[in-house]
Amino acid sequence: MSKPANSQFVRLLVLACLMGGGAYAWRSAPEASKGEFLSQLDPVLRVFALGSERGSSIDRRPAAGPPPAVTVSKPVAREVIDWDEYTGRLEATESVDVRARVAGYLEQVHFKDGQVVAKGDLLYTIDRRPFEAAVEQARAELGQARTKHENTMKDVERGRPLVATKIMSEKVFDDRTNLKREAEAAVKVAEAKVRTAELEFGFTQITAPISGRMSRSLITAGNYVTGGGAAQPTLLTTIVSQNPIFVYFDVSDANAIKYRRLSLSGAKGVASDNGGSVELALPDEQGFPHRGTVDFSDNRLDAGTGTLRVRAVVDNSKGLFSAGLFARVRVAGSTSYQALLLPDEAFGTDQANKFVLVVADDGTVARRVVQQGPLVQGLRVVRTGLKPEDWVVIKGLQRARPGQKVAPTREVLKVTDAAAGSPALRPNPAQ
Repeated sequence: MSKPANSQFVRLLVLACLMGGGAYAWRSAPEASKGEFLSQLDPVLRVFALGSERGSSIDRRPAAGPPPAVTVSKPVAREVIDWDEYTGRLEATESVDVRARVAGYLEQVHFKDGQVVAKGDLLYTIDRRPFEAAVEQARAELGQARTKHENTMKDVERGRPLVATKIMSEKVFDDRTNLKREAEAAVKVAEAKVRTAELEFGFTQITAPISGRMSRSLITAGNYVTGGGAAQPTLLTTIVSQNPIFVYFDVSDANAIKYRRLSLSGAKGVASDNGGSVELALPDEQGFPHRGTVDFSDNRLDAGTGTLRVRAVVDNSKGLFSAGLFARVRVAGSTSYQALLLPDEAFGTDQANKFVLVVADDGTVARRVVQQGPLVQGLRVVRTGLKPEDWVVIKGLQRARPGQKVAPTREVLKVTDAAAGSPALRPNPAQ
């Protein structure tokens, strides 16, 4: 039996059931409600009559519309580098805790808090009068020792001919010689005391051991400070150098192995080598405008964190960086290579893969599974699964279906001059 005949048979069967039920209801219904029953049955009969007139036209499908419109573009080909980003902390190349070497009362502070000083600039003065007296006393003792030494030398010289003529015994002469030696030793002791007293006198003026920026003075004039020989010498202030500055960052063990393999393969300037290039930026900066050079990597990985500590030197002649700041650091994770780039809107996702839709010359859509790389100036690197000549759907991805045809509008992806000349798209000069 054909499909239209089948549908007609079903309608007649339903109509018969309704009429049988209606006849039973008619007999059992009171006279007052029969008019209302007829008014409710009339729309049902009209529907069945309309269905019989249309026949099988209800089962007809609407005619197919035009193919959906999409926008397609070829991927952008660029020379790129894969970058690995880290969080780094800036530290001064030199840092000194300024402490007194001698004890005494602090007489004067010669700098302002936060001042930039040069190496050798005077910072503090300790009361010098006790040390001046110690120097004078040591010099007087030295003069006394020298006088005694001169007398013993003369006694020896006078006794030498007397011993030869047997007028003086050898025992007496030996005693004079020993006294001379003791006087010579006493002179040396006195000279050492003078040098010590002069040295301590010099320590009463505390100068900057390095060039850099001062912290605040922790001690004000008039306080007593303990010296370097004490168990806890008084901390006066701290000073840190300004230019250049270090940036420390921790590299994962996997990336450390990757950098080592790059170095062994002949790549220049990778993070595992001294002299390798790094780029960094402060939290409020776009891109990575500053450059640095790796000068140290630790000799072992931290077993607790599985990371390797790396240090780079960065120029700070403008004074922009300060010790303790955080910075974003990136290093080259590959050599430069030719890559294909697409916007993220061109990618679809299923349960396991990323894919793009490619449109052939006749408008037929095909699905390509791809492997994504890093984001470069707003465009995503496509590692595998795509050819430079492919036209990829970048707009209207939801309207396109693999195997069906679409109406593509071709559009060229544009990269601005700023993006094309940025460090993210050009090879690292060190490579």
